[in-house]
Amino acid sequence: MLRSKSLIASSIALAITLTAGLSGCSGGAAAAPGANAKRVDGGAIVYGHQQEPACVFGGWIEQAYLSYQVIDNLVSLDKNHRVVPWLAESWTTSADQLSWTFTLKKNVHFTDGTPVDAAAVAYNFDYWLGGGNSTAQVWLQGYYKSAEAVDATTVKIDLVKPYPNLDDNLTQSYFGIQSEKALKTRTKKQNCEAPIGSGAFTVEKWNRGEDIILKRNKNYTSAPANAKHKGAAYVDTVDWKFVSDPTTRVATLRSAETDAIYDVPAIEWKNLRDQGFQELKYVTPGRPQQITFNTAQGPFTDEKVRQAFAYSLDREKIVDAIGRGVIPYEGNGGVSRTTPGYSQKAADYYSHDAKKANALLDAAGWTEKNSDGYRVKDGKPLTVVLPYGAGSIVNADGASILQGVQEQAKAVGFNVKLVPVPQSAFFGGAYSKPAERDLAVGYWTAVNAGILYINWRQSTADAPNYNNAAFLNDATLEGLIVKANSTADLDAQNALYQQAQDYIAEHALAIGVYDRLSTLAVSPRLKGVWQEASQGGPVFHDAYLVK
Repeated sequence: MLRSKSLIASSIALAITLTAGLSGCSGGAAAAPGANAKRVDGGAIVYGHQQEPACVFGGWIEQAYLSYQVIDNLVSLDKNHRVVPWLAESWTTSADQLSWTFTLKKNVHFTDGTPVDAAAVAYNFDYWLGGGNSTAQVWLQGYYKSAEAVDATTVKIDLVKPYPNLDDNLTQSYFGIQSEKALKTRTKKQNCEAPIGSGAFTVEKWNRGEDIILKRNKNYTSAPANAKHKGAAYVDTVDWKFVSDPTTRVATLRSAETDAIYDVPAIEWKNLRDQGFQELKYVTPGRPQQITFNTAQGPFTDEKVRQAFAYSLDREKIVDAIGRGVIPYEGNGGVSRTTPGYSQKAADYYSHDAKKANALLDAAGWTEKNSDGYRVKDGKPLTVVLPYGAGSIVNADGASILQGVQEQAKAVGFNVKLVPVPQSAFFGGAYSKPAERDLAVGYWTAVNAGILYINWRQSTADAPNYNNAAFLNDATLEGLIVKANSTADLDAQNALYQQAQDYIAEHALAIGVYDRLSTLAVSPRLKGVWQEASQGGPVFHDAYLVK
C-alpha cells in the first residue's frame, strides 16, 4: 500500500494509472460512537502532524499551527474574513490612517502570571521588528514606526505610512503576544521550546523527534470571539505527534493510534471519508504553490524562454491526475483563489500550447536539439535547476506534481533537474542564490494580497529582500503593490493588487501550479475540531472526546 515519495510520473497517463490502482487500498472503518455518545470530561487528544519545526513560535506556518494553541493574538479572523476581537476587545484608526489604538481585555494573564497589558503588547511589536520573528518583521517593515502603552489596557501603534490591512495581518499566528517577562528573562532555548503566552494550552514537554505535549491552561479566559466556547479547553492534553510519512499517518488514524491527522494524501481522501472519518479542507490564501523564474541570470532572463516554459505545461492536467479532485489547480502565480483581490485574468494567462512554446524557443535562439531531445544554444543544453523543500515546503503529492512538470517541459526541450532538498538544508539557505537555481517553487500563506509586497518588493543594498525569489527589481510592479498597500478603499485596493498579478503573468515572472491546502482527517470519537481562518491550522480549544 506504500506510495513512494520517489514515484516517477513518466507521463500523465502513467500517473493516472498508478493512482487509480492504489485507490482500492483501504483499512477498517472508523469506530463511530453510538447515538447517545457523551462528551468525555478531560482526556487526551492524539494528533498526527507531518513536520517538526525548530521552535514552537516563529515565522513558518508549521510553527504558527503550534503557537496558535499556546499564544493568543490581538485579533482573530472569522470564516467570513472579518477581523474579530481576541486579546483586544476593540480598536480604532486615526483619520490619517497613521495610528491604530487597541483596547485590551481586562484581567488577562500570561501563564507565568504576568498581565497581558499594553506594555507587553508594545514590547512584542518592538521584539518582532528587532528580529524576534522574521516573518512578522517583513510584514511590518516600511510601515511600523513605534508602539506605546497609553495606559494599562490601551496600546497605540504608530505607522510611517497608511497600512489599512494591519488588523487583517495581525490575525496570523506570527503575531502572537508573548510574556514580556519571559522574553526578557528566559533563555532563547526556553522561549523556543516552550514560549509563554496566554493561550488555551501550555507546552509541558517536547520530546524531540517524537512529539510535543500540550497541557490545558485551566485559567484560560481570553478565547477569540469566533471560538465555539469560552473558558478552558475541554481536554487535559494534546499529544502533538510528528509523523512524517503520509502512509503511516493514515495508518495511525485507522488503527485509532491518533484521533486526527494533518496533510491527508489525495489518494486517501475519498477512502477516509467513506470509512466515516470527518474531513476538513482549507485552501490557504496568500501565495499558492507556484514556480518563480530566476530573472537575474540563466536562460530565464529571456522573457520568451519563461513564456515558453509556461506554455509547455498542462498544469491543470498534472494537478488533476495527482490531486484526484482534492488538490485545486491554480494558474495564478501571484496569489491563490481564496485571497481577496484575486485576478482570474492572471490565472488564465497561459494554457498548454506546445506550438507556441516551440516557436518562442526558436525565437529565443534555442533552435537545435541534442540526441536526448533537449534544446541547445551555443553548444549548451537548455538545462534548468528546480530545487524544492522535500517533505517541508512540498509534500509527497507536490513532489509527484513536479515530476509531471519535469516530463511535460521535456517535450519541448527543457531539461528540468529536480533537486529535493532536506528541511535543514533548505532552511539553512541551500539553493537560495541566483547562481544556484533557475526556478523556485513554494508558497507563503497570507490573509490578503499584501503578500505581493513581501514576494516582489525590490531588493537593495540598504533594504535587501531575500523573499524575492525571482531576484527581480521592477519599480513598476513594486509601485502597484505599495500603492495598494496604503489604499483604504477595498475595491480600489484590490484593483491595484489585480494589476500587479496581471503584470506578473504578462511578463511570465511566476506561474501558479496548485493551491496549498490545510487538510485534516478526524476520528468520529473526536468532536469540535475546526480550522482557524487566517492560515487553516487545527484548533483544539473547542475539541472534545466522546464515548
